[in-house]
Amino acid sequence: MADQVIFDKSRPGRRGFIFDPETVPGVTGTEGIDLRDLRKDAPRLPQISELELVRHYTNLSRKNFGVDVGFYPLGSCTMKYNPKVNEKTAGFAGFTNLHPLQDEADTQGTLELMQSLKEGLCEVTGMKEGTLSPFAGAQGEFTGMKLFKAYFRDRGESGRTRILVPDSSHGTNPASAHIAGFEVVELPSNREGLIDPAEVARHCDERLAGIMMTNPNTLGLFESEILTIAGMVHQAGGLLYYDGANFNAIMGKAKPGNMGFDCVHLNLHKTFSTPHGGGGPGAGPVLVGEKLSPYLPEPVTERKDGKVGFAPPRRKSIGRVSGFYGNVGVLVRAFTYLLANGGDGLTAVSEMAVLNAAYLKKQLKHLIEIPYGRKCMHEFVLSAQTLKEETGISALDIAKGLLERGIHPPTIYFPLNVKEALMVEPTETESREILDTLVEALKEIVALARENPAELKASPRNTWVGRVDEVLAARKPRVNHFSE
Repeated sequence: MADQVIFDKSRPGRRGFIFDPETVPGVTGTEGIDLRDLRKDAPRLPQISELELVRHYTNLSRKNFGVDVGFYPLGSCTMKYNPKVNEKTAGFAGFTNLHPLQDEADTQGTLELMQSLKEGLCEVTGMKEGTLSPFAGAQGEFTGMKLFKAYFRDRGESGRTRILVPDSSHGTNPASAHIAGFEVVELPSNREGLIDPAEVARHCDERLAGIMMTNPNTLGLFESEILTIAGMVHQAGGLLYYDGANFNAIMGKAKPGNMGFDCVHLNLHKTFSTPHGGGGPGAGPVLVGEKLSPYLPEPVTERKDGKVGFAPPRRKSIGRVSGFYGNVGVLVRAFTYLLANGGDGLTAVSEMAVLNAAYLKKQLKHLIEIPYGRKCMHEFVLSAQTLKEETGISALDIAKGLLERGIHPPTIYFPLNVKEALMVEPTETESREILDTLVEALKEIVALARENPAELKASPRNTWVGRVDEVLAARKPRVNHFSE
């Protein structure tokens, strides 16, 4: 039977749940309701039995690919395994039954967890203070840029309008800076895939507000000139922003604060094993040094007289960036991960993540071109450009071939400064045996590209959705079932 959306399965009179009239208060008339808020037509809700409902969503879940199903080496996104103990703790009634408007005296457990998590994140990043409010890494970036804005406005330096962004940065970096009101200046990578201090020096003037970086960078390479770059930016009066998307590579090994960064965002849904993908949930805490602490968004937790509460309003705060206190359920999961690993465990996580990436890189370097040969950290980038010129097989074709072999493909066509890029990040949670399955699959795909490229271009054939017209999907997406 062809797939149907739940509205197609709807039949008048069918129901999946019967409310107990003893527990549901009746509503009659429109007393107390603003008539402008009333619907003119009944909502178009599906009418379906419980059995059909269960089957519908169970079948949908079986069509999804996730890290619980198979290998997911998605570069720059750290799709690591989410330990199930995180879900257990997040489900404790003491957390799930709280209301955000409850008194501080009634919420000490959750407030203690939030404060302890913030202190732990400050410790591993080398920062002094922070906020847990942002719902995602991109919102964390935007929050950081607003902190930059507030800092310069407070100093009367409104002429500092330029943010430097490397050409290998995550796409949200220039977007966040632009939306916050800055002018974005792209920095080209040098031949080694790193930021050239000479390029930074060209922009170190009274217009410089700062630089956004991640270290290691999006190519999986450690920015060895970071101290020089930080000194130059600070000498010019600017600030440094650290995108924490790649923090999984350096926990316990290096701290952004020690590198000279003034502001850090962390993706709890990457480094700290909370759920990732599908549009959420997420969390992007922002940690700062002393310069930016006065401008942190409200509310800010603090310890006082043996308890945890909210600090008095800060006159210079940028205000709220989310409702209430952020995505608390995700914070509980991240704190569980932090406690479970401890300092030594977090260091081991990064060591294994780097080891796994180095192992894969060594196994693949004679198979597919690697444009940057320096020692990689937690991820690395392959280029299918030469293979495409020789066989016509592109990075997209390789990705489809991996899907046919039960492996989620790595990120493709990113970063933008590598042609036919395939960005591989195995994470620390995969075994050597699993890594070897990727190596064998790529060997098979490359051989097929040379012997029978037409067959590879027909992949995937054993997935729920086969090869789609991606140009048509991008230009004319059908996003509403009821639209023609």
